[in-house]
Amino acid sequence: MIDVDPDRFEELVTAALADVPAELADRLDNVVLFIEDDAPPEDPHLLGLYDGIPLTERDSTYAGVVPDRIFVYRNPTLAICDTEEDVVEEVRITVVHEIAHFFGIDDARLHELGYA
Repeated sequence: MIDVDPDRFEELVTAALADVPAELADRLDNVVLFIEDDAPPEDPHLLGLYDGIPLTERDSTYAGVVPDRIFVYRNPTLAICDTEEDVVEEVRITVVHEIAHFFGIDDARLHELGYA
């Protein structure tokens, strides 16, 4: 396990988000990204979570809803990493994985693509 302070971890998440291709990033609508130290108690090893209504499930009645949320969890990520390079890669995968859920891509397809 490596120790990366919260500010540095936030920088890594911000960098991963900045690396998302513009044609995808520009389509992120009504979604916010949160960085938290710990995953929910019911799944303490979770690296990230998408909580919302994927684009593929939105229809003409989608209006006035609270933003979708993407969470990236620092401590579970650090627990599986040995180097900062490992953290950079895990954060990148997690950010892409959760954004993919926003676009309606399921875990099975993400596994096929190497983002699991």
